[in-house]
Amino acid sequence: MTISRTAAPGNGVVRYASIGGLELEAGGYLPEVTLGYETWGTLNADGSNAVLIEHALTGSTHVTRGDSDEPGWWEQLAGPGAPVDTDRFFVVSINIVGGCYGSTGPSSVAPDGKPWGSRFPLVTLRDTTAAEARLADQLGIPSWYAVLGGSMGGARALEWAVTYPERVQRCAVISIGAASTAEQIAFAQAQTLAIRQDSNFNDGDYYGGPLPEDGLALARRIAHITYRSAEEFHGRFGRSAQHPESPFQAAALGERGRYQVESYLDHQGKKLVRRFDANSYIAITDALMSHDVCRGRGSLNEALGRATARFFVAAVDSDRLYFPSQSRELADALPGDVDVHVIEAPIGHDGFLTEIGQLGVQLRKTFLV
Repeated sequence: MTISRTAAPGNGVVRYASIGGLELEAGGYLPEVTLGYETWGTLNADGSNAVLIEHALTGSTHVTRGDSDEPGWWEQLAGPGAPVDTDRFFVVSINIVGGCYGSTGPSSVAPDGKPWGSRFPLVTLRDTTAAEARLADQLGIPSWYAVLGGSMGGARALEWAVTYPERVQRCAVISIGAASTAEQIAFAQAQTLAIRQDSNFNDGDYYGGPLPEDGLALARRIAHITYRSAEEFHGRFGRSAQHPESPFQAAALGERGRYQVESYLDHQGKKLVRRFDANSYIAITDALMSHDVCRGRGSLNEALGRATARFFVAAVDSDRLYFPSQSRELADALPGDVDVHVIEAPIGHDGFLTEIGQLGVQLRKTFLV
């Protein structure tokens, strides 16, 4: 698939590109990889106005509305007149390899005509970056004006800046550090284990049969607790019961009603089950667990010393999944004098999505110039 470098392939409409076979860092191989992606705006003649926005763990490519009626997940950041102005920039968002929004993943058909399922190989964030670089080549983008992302998207942006320093002019890393910590890996393991222990999981080969929905919903509950803060839960739910249920009036444990916070987590689990593949959740979570910008590159300063981009680092003050201290450690190790911009939000980690508008002025004045 070859795309004209001056073409505007569609604003907010999913497209697909074949990038060939992909040798993987862990030793596996994907013989034919497809990437789902969306674009907004028009690429200029020399391909110098391209901005890559990387989605987080279960995010899609749909960053902003464009020609679609569906709102995007980062409308405060990207769109006409937004900090990442789609009237000025050619904005690209790519579904990660292993995902289920258009890119090759466990539910995709393998060469033998069956879904990959349990045979899908381990894909790291470096592998996904290599795949995205091929798509950038096809789109006629020699280097990105900027690469931005939050949470896992921030890890992907950082990997871009270190792996391909000559192709990244600016890099925004929001709400994540230089590597996944032991605690973050522990939270991730609990989530993937919840899916694997679902009676319908069938070692990952459940396609065509009952889906491991209970396990996926439980994984989402575990994750969502880390995405929100204790203050958010207390202020929003407290110890209130889910009306008209009661946690205190039951002859047996299995008959008791729920607290409001339990009902909220149930709702979050059900929402994800309707839109996401359980194997993809495992594959992408494993990719995030692999996040370590230092792997094979020496110390943190040595690894980050490869990068030549102008950096923008930000954190959410109430984040209890990726602590602001990790962002400060990252900023301190980057070449030059890099500040940590702070999103003030009691909500917790998800503040990088809901409150990104707080950084609009800084992004315009110090980053996207």
